[in-house]
Amino acid sequence: MVDNIEKLKELIDSHNNIVFFGGAGVSTESNIPDFRSASGLFNEKLNKNFTPEQLVSHTFFMRYPEDFFKFYKDKLIYKDAKPNKAHLSLVKLENMGKLNAIITQNIDGLHQMAGSQNVLELHGSVHRNHCTKCGKFFDLQQMLDLEGIVPYCDVCGSIVKPDVVLYEEPLDNKVVNHTVNALLNADLLIIGGTSLAVYPAASFIDYFNGDSIVLINKSSTGYDSKASLLINDSIGKVLSQAVL
Repeated sequence: MVDNIEKLKELIDSHNNIVFFGGAGVSTESNIPDFRSASGLFNEKLNKNFTPEQLVSHTFFMRYPEDFFKFYKDKLIYKDAKPNKAHLSLVKLENMGKLNAIITQNIDGLHQMAGSQNVLELHGSVHRNHCTKCGKFFDLQQMLDLEGIVPYCDVCGSIVKPDVVLYEEPLDNKVVNHTVNALLNADLLIIGGTSLAVYPAASFIDYFNGDSIVLINKSSTGYDSKASLLINDSIGKVLSQAVL
């Protein structure tokens, strides 16, 4: 482990256009569980079990908004979560002029809360919500303060939808373009806290053109063989020791 930390330090020292690509494992250290590990939901009315992935799909949002928001508010919103060592280490790396972008699959906004500036949110954010009809913006607290399980706009009465990319929905083109450009121009890619199993997000790392990939994850991934440096450990622990 000590040798790997030293190797990571050397890679950081010798590169000046680093991109970090992170997933749920970055946030679990802030006590935000991966929603895919949550129990599904049994709908008595339909006499059917739904998986977590089905519960956060566009189809489910449209057909069963009450069940959608029950699951969403319970399993995807963690208002009291705070940035952890991984988030804070990435801020340091950015302040050193080394880190040029954070590409995250997370929707919790913890990178911005920690102080990171250039954060590309592939799957959106719980902190942005818009009325599906009139477009009125609601921050997270404003959305939660709306009466009822399903949030209805206080201007036009239509459903307020989180700016979160649901299953079956396309990623935002602007975010995708910035992500691709960041990876094409990076000289070092650090991947952390992700099994790289969620697509299309995981496929973006194929755009990386630099010379070194560091992969930090507690468990193995399908991309381990592509890594210049592989560290199977906590992302917060590793980054806090490597970025001083």
